[in-house]
Amino acid sequence: MGKGLNIKKGDTVKVIAGKDKGAEGKVIAVLIEDERVIVEGVNRIKKHTKVQDQGGRAGTTGGIVTTEAAIHVSNVMLVEDGKPVRVGFKREAVTKRRRDGSTYAAERSVRVSRKSGKEI
Repeated sequence: MGKGLNIKKGDTVKVIAGKDKGAEGKVIAVLIEDERVIVEGVNRIKKHTKVQDQGGRAGTTGGIVTTEAAIHVSNVMLVEDGKPVRVGFKREAVTKRRRDGSTYAAERSVRVSRKSGKEI
């Protein structure tokens, strides 16, 4: 499996390239295998949908639906305190608990802001 992405679902990001440059929005979904993200209100497309007759009220109505399309993760930057920041990673020591109640020391990877050094 490839390297993970710095952006997660629920993050607020700013678009830094493309037709929606400067727009900010919340990440709705992350497509890891395609290295793309879907951002709320960014890269809106019109999708033509067919009428699906499934009998009764269950069918969907056809027409033109406006929805968000995915954009490449390199075209967005994570926002912290209203400003775009680069993302770094830091290893942090933690104590984990086993099922039997005993504890052990381990490390976990944490996203940090390159600008302030704070955990994201």
